[in-house]
Amino acid sequence: MKKTIWVLLDNRMGSVGQAKGVLQELQDDFEIVEKKIVYTKFAALPNQIRGCHFLIGVNTKESDCLKTTEYPDAVLSISRRTAPIALWIKRKSKGKTKIIQLMLPGKYGLNDMDLVIVSKHDQGKVFGKNLFYITGCPHRINDKTLAEAKEKWSGEFAKLPKPLTAVLVGGSIKGKPFTDENAARLADTIAMVQNQVSGSILITSSRRTGKSAENIIMNKISGIPTYTYLWGEDKENPIMGFYACADRFVTTGDSVSMTCEACGTGKPVIVFTGKKWLTRKHLRFVQSLIDGGYAIGAETKNIVDFAPEKTLRPAIEAAEKIKQLFD
Repeated sequence: MKKTIWVLLDNRMGSVGQAKGVLQELQDDFEIVEKKIVYTKFAALPNQIRGCHFLIGVNTKESDCLKTTEYPDAVLSISRRTAPIALWIKRKSKGKTKIIQLMLPGKYGLNDMDLVIVSKHDQGKVFGKNLFYITGCPHRINDKTLAEAKEKWSGEFAKLPKPLTAVLVGGSIKGKPFTDENAARLADTIAMVQNQVSGSILITSSRRTGKSAENIIMNKISGIPTYTYLWGEDKENPIMGFYACADRFVTTGDSVSMTCEACGTGKPVIVFTGKKWLTRKHLRFVQSLIDGGYAIGAETKNIVDFAPEKTLRPAIEAAEKIKQLFD
């Protein structure tokens, strides 16, 4: 009989995407039950206050039911806010349920978790035998999802001159704006790559990009054949098609999930870090990709000649580690 994993899914779409990347690698071996979590205002309280004895911060009327006579073999917690819920489930199961935590939730309850999957750029914040380090973050890109996306989207880009360079643009982070200066620098990087490889551009922007920065970039590439999916455009998101069909990528280093997904394709990835913009954590993240041979920095010489040494598939590593909990 398959072991059962509950996965606690909240409104943090980045964390949900990471969880689903891991789950697709586990679905053949485990029975996976998704539990939708809706919060109250008390979810913002520190985890030390929320504790593990009550479901403080959980809207129990709108969330999926967590009370049962048969608790799962494991629970996958995907964020700081879901961590106390996972601890509550383990307590209610009298220790039967193993806790798997994606990314560091803080120090509270860390020793009661069976496996904590941590990005290498967060290494050194806490210590413990239950910590397992991965480069970047788990994502949904694998051979199957790429093949499906290529079949769906290749026709959409068929008339564009090849090769295709996908540009994935993030934006402002934690009070640090994505300035016009950095937008111009990114636009120059895109133009430089384009001048050397020709072909076309597939570009997507974020809510965090901002109209001014977006306009600067788009004006710079106005003479290049381009397929756009800019923030606010009313059409299906083609990002999976970008991953499947592009020949190389230019990404911004603030976009952890998208940059990891691009590195998961096994194609060249150029990461733009800008000037006085990224946090130290983001810079550590970018450096971990460069050190691992998955990507190259935009300031490096001869970036168009870069070929990745490896393909970034941390979801597979995480899934294998989870399976070992039950060996």
